[in-house]
Amino acid sequence: MSTSSFDTIAYRLSEILLRLNAGEALEIKKLADDFAVNERTIRRDLNERFSFLGLEKKGSRYTLPRYKLGTYSQQDVQRIASLAGLQGMSPRLSSDFLGDLLDNSLRGALLVHGTRAEDISGKEHELAQLRVGIQDSRIVQFEYCKPDDTRKMVSVNPYKLALSDGSWYLQATDQGKVKSYAVSRIDRLLVTSDSFSPDASVHEYLKSEDTIWLNQEKAKVVLKVAPPAASYFQRRQLIGSQKIEMTLEDGEILVSGLIAHPNQILPVVRYWIPYIRVISPDGLQAELDAQLKAYLGVPG
Repeated sequence: MSTSSFDTIAYRLSEILLRLNAGEALEIKKLADDFAVNERTIRRDLNERFSFLGLEKKGSRYTLPRYKLGTYSQQDVQRIASLAGLQGMSPRLSSDFLGDLLDNSLRGALLVHGTRAEDISGKEHELAQLRVGIQDSRIVQFEYCKPDDTRKMVSVNPYKLALSDGSWYLQATDQGKVKSYAVSRIDRLLVTSDSFSPDASVHEYLKSEDTIWLNQEKAKVVLKVAPPAASYFQRRQLIGSQKIEMTLEDGEILVSGLIAHPNQILPVVRYWIPYIRVISPDGLQAELDAQLKAYLGVPG
C-alpha cells in the first residue's frame, strides 16, 4: 500500500469516527457517496477496520455504543484512525490487540505522530509485552540491534509506545536519559518483576515532543534557503521550533530550528537540494556533502 493510499484511508476513517463520536447513525450508501468510494470499501471500514470499536448495527445504520459517545478527543481520533488503517497492512494486528491499546487505562501508553504505518508482522508479541511493562511500570530488558547491526543488551524504564511516521518505537529512560528504540529491532524481550517510579517530567517531555528523536539538550541549526524553496518554509513548519530569522536582499531566507539529532534535519536538506545549505552547526554541511559524494561515487 502506498503512502498516499494510507493517508487517504486515515483521513476517511478519521472523518467517519468524528461522525460516530458525535452520535450520528451512519449508513453505508451515504458514506460511500460522501467519500467517493464503493460500498464494499465502507463496509470493510465499519466491519473490519473498526471491528475493535464494537459498533452497533440497527437495520442499515451503524452507531457507537452509547457509553462511548463523545469520549474520544481529536488526538484519540487520529490515533484510532491510524491504528484502524493498520488492519489492512498487518493481519497479525488483531482486533483484540488494537482494542487493548485503546482501552481507557492504556491511552497514556500510546503516542501517534503522522498517519503512515509499517508492517510489524512477527512483533505483535513484543508490542503486547511492552504495553504490559508500561502499564505496570516494570523494567524491561531486551537485546537491541543498532543500525550498524551491532547488538547490545539494555535494561530500561518503559514510558510510551509511539507510532511515528509509520514505525513503532519504545520510548524509555536508560539511566535517566530519554531514548527511543525501534520495536522492529528489539529481540529477546523480558518484562521483569522489578518496578520503577514513573517520572512526571518525562511524561510531560514525551507529550510535548512531535518526533522520536529524543534529546533534552537540543542543538540550534541554521539554514540558508534560496527563493525557489523559501515560500515552503514560510508557509509550513518543516523543522522543529522553526523560525524565520532573516530575509536577505536577494530573496533568500535564514531559517533556524532545534534538533535532537542530525538525522532530523539532513533528510529535509537533501530533499531541497540545491536550494538549501546548512550554515550551522559547523561540519553538518560538510557531512552532507561527503554523503552525497559517496552516493554518487565522486572521490572525496
